[in-house]
Amino acid sequence: MARMTHHRIQNTGATTPEALALEGLVTSDEAKNLKRVAHRYAISAPRHLVDLIDKAAENDPIALQIVPSLQELVTTDDESVDPIGDHTHSPVRGLVHRYPDRVLLKVHNACAMYCRFCFRREMVGPGGDIMTDADTTEALGYIRSNKKIWEVILTGGDPMMLSARRISTLLDSLDCIEHVKVVRFHTRLPVAAPERVTQDLVAALSNRRATVYVAVHSNHAREFSADTLAACRKFTDLGIPLVGQTVLLKGINDNADTLAELFRTMVEARIMPYYLHHPDLAPGTGHFRVPIETGQELMKQLRGRISGLAIPTYILDIPGGYGKVPVGPSYISGSEDGGLEIQDINGQAHIYQTQKNSAL
Repeated sequence: MARMTHHRIQNTGATTPEALALEGLVTSDEAKNLKRVAHRYAISAPRHLVDLIDKAAENDPIALQIVPSLQELVTTDDESVDPIGDHTHSPVRGLVHRYPDRVLLKVHNACAMYCRFCFRREMVGPGGDIMTDADTTEALGYIRSNKKIWEVILTGGDPMMLSARRISTLLDSLDCIEHVKVVRFHTRLPVAAPERVTQDLVAALSNRRATVYVAVHSNHAREFSADTLAACRKFTDLGIPLVGQTVLLKGINDNADTLAELFRTMVEARIMPYYLHHPDLAPGTGHFRVPIETGQELMKQLRGRISGLAIPTYILDIPGGYGKVPVGPSYISGSEDGGLEIQDINGQAHIYQTQKNSAL
C-alpha cells in the first residue's frame, strides 16, 4: 500500500506536507510544522513544477513559489484577506466591477498550483468561493444589462481548470452579448500543468466573435520548460494572443538579470510582457515583498538594456479596491530655467526646453 501511495504522489505532485516530504522538498519535521499552514492555505505542487525544482539549491525559485513556509502564519497589520477590494466592487456573487468598461468573472475556485504569495489565498482552494449555475446566470445577466462592459476577464482560481466543454459553453454565452468585445483568461496552467492544455481546450477559445486573449502568469524563466513552450504554441498557432503577468518577488526575481531573462523568454515565446505586479498585501506574504523603490530601480535598469517589447508596466493595485496604477520610475524633473530635466538610460541628465507661452 505504501508503494502505491508513493507512486500516486510521484505522478500527481504534492498537496499535503507529507507529500512534500516524500518529494524531498521538506524534511519530516518541517512537514509536521507545516500542517498549521496547510490548515489555513491550500497546497498544490504539481508534478510538472516539482520535476523542475533543483533540490540541491538552497533557494530554488520554483520551490519558493509552491512550497509553503511557516512565515505564512505571520500576518502584519497592513495585510488584508481582501487586499484589492474584490468584495467592495462585487455587485453579484463571483463578479467584480471595478472599472467602467470591464469586469472580472471568478468562474472557478481551484488552481493547478497554489502560489504562496497569492492575493486571493483566502478565497481559493478547497472550501473557497464556488460559483453555482445560478450565480453564473446572474453574473451573465449583469453583464448583459450593462452595455458599458467591453471586456470580461475570466479568473478565479484558474478558469482553465474548467473542462473544454464548460469553457465553450461560457464563451458561447458571452458571444451572445454584443457589447462584450474582448474576453481575457488569466491562467497559470501552461506553466503549472502544461499537459492539461489540450487541443480541445484551445479549440474552445478559437473562432470566437469576441477577441480572446490569454494572460499567462510566470515569475521566472526556468518555468518555461519545453512542455510549457509547447503549450503556449497551441494558443499562438491558432492566433490567440498571449500577454504575460509577473509578480515582483523577493528572493525569486528581484534582480535585473532575472527579470531580463524572464521577459526575453516571454517575448521569444510570443508572449507580450504586460504587467509586473508589486505584491499585494495578502496575509502571510510579507516575506515576498520588496519596497516599491526597489521595483522602480529594477525598471530603470531594464530600460535600454532590453527591448521595449520585453518591458512590462510596473503596477501597484492600491489596497482597498481603488484600482491599479503605474508606479514605475520617473525620468522627468523640473530644471531651474523652466524647462525639463530628462534622465537618459545611463543616468545622465539633459535639458529639454519646453515652449514658453507667448504674451497675449
